[in-house]
Formats: sequence, C-alpha cells, structure tokens
Amino acid sequence: MAKGSDVSAGDEHFTPKWLFDALGVMFDLDVSAPLDLQTHVPSRNKYTVVDDGLIQPWFGNVWCNPPYSQPTPWVEKFIYHRCGIALLPMTRGKWWFKLWNEADAIMPVAHNLKFELPDGKTKPITFNPVLFAFGASNVEALHKSELFKVR
Repeated sequence: MAKGSDVSAGDEHFTPKWLFDALGVMFDLDVSAPLDLQTHVPSRNKYTVVDDGLIQPWFGNVWCNPPYSQPTPWVEKFIYHRCGIALLPMTRGKWWFKLWNEADAIMPVAHNLKFELPDGKTKPITFNPVLFAFGASNVEALHKSELFKVR
C-alpha cells in the first residue's frame, strides 16, 4: 500500500454540506476523497486512496480533509502547496503548531460539528475542528462565512 492509502476504516468521515455552503468555494482538487463514495466537496477533480494524494502533484485550489490517523504528511504537503483550505483537528501535535504558524488564516469550526458517515448517519466528534487557509480568496471565504472569528 502507498503511504497515502494507508488509512484506517475510521477515517471515512465526510464534511457536512452546510460548511461548504458557508464557504462558497469551488475547489480544483479534493486531495483525499473517498473511493466510490459521493461527498459534498465542491471540487472539479479528486484523488482517492487508489491515486494516493500524497504522491500525486497538487494543483490549483485544494480541499484537504486528510485521514486524521496520519495527518502529518498531508499537512506538510498542504503547507508546501500554499493554496487551499484544510479541515483538521485541534491537537498538541507538532504539525498543528507548524500549520498554526504558516497558515494565512485560521478559523475554528463549531464544537458540535458532526461528520457524515458513508451510511448517511452522522457522528459527533470529540475534538474541535479548525479550518486553515492559504491564499487570499480562501482567507476571504473564511471571513465571508461569518461562522466564527478568523485569525
């Protein structure tokens, strides 16, 4: 298995539609899309576990909601790419503080955010999710969403 495809079954959690509606962004690429499952990500292209988004070139404005079981390589590539929005958990990991220092904008998301599961059910999460943005249009999208204060 390729590095990017080494994910646990528990990583298939989808971002709810209301968050994308609030952002109003069309992405060029979803770098970590599920295989053969429909999501709400407004994206023209996607990499699945078969494609392995960690070894593929990223292009344009990306959406990055990586496997939370191994976020570090995804965060590193997101920082290097510098154009997109990533949804990641608040944590004490070294990657989190690096992203905190590098991102153009950061916005917490509702503490009661529920991810959607492949079977259509929702699942509350036990950590606070955060949106990290690179690029002026993505920073503007966080501000325009008016969900929470942007740093």
